[in-house]
Amino acid sequence: MKRFYTLAVFVLLLAPALFAQEHYTEGPIWRVTLIRVKPTHMDDYLTALQTTTKSVYEESKKQGMVIDYKVFLKETKNSPDDWDICIAVEYKNHAALDGLSAKGEMVRDKILGGKAPAQQLSEKRAEIREIVSSELLQEVFLK
Repeated sequence: MKRFYTLAVFVLLLAPALFAQEHYTEGPIWRVTLIRVKPTHMDDYLTALQTTTKSVYEESKKQGMVIDYKVFLKETKNSPDDWDICIAVEYKNHAALDGLSAKGEMVRDKILGGKAPAQQLSEKRAEIREIVSSELLQEVFLK
């Protein structure tokens, strides 16, 4: 009888995962950050993305830390508090996130020259933008 209950619990816990896998295959992981740029600072922010952020992401791609990244501009606004720019970074899988902070610091130091310059850059960006949200998403491919 104990064996039956163990099997029943196992099946009940595993069933949702098996059911989900019937409909899709897991793809890469995406870190999606939605950003609201303060009025009159869009050009400043895009220049900052072009001169520093792009270099960091390109180096991260070169080192195999990320697969790709994308920057989106939102063309419609639902409210004044809506986001303006979306930055999406693609990772191979959840395992690619292991140790990512330490690897990211090495890239940061290589591109920006260390922690202090990166902190100064971060403070300048905080004056012209606000992060609305940052989400971790699992891409799936429907079967």
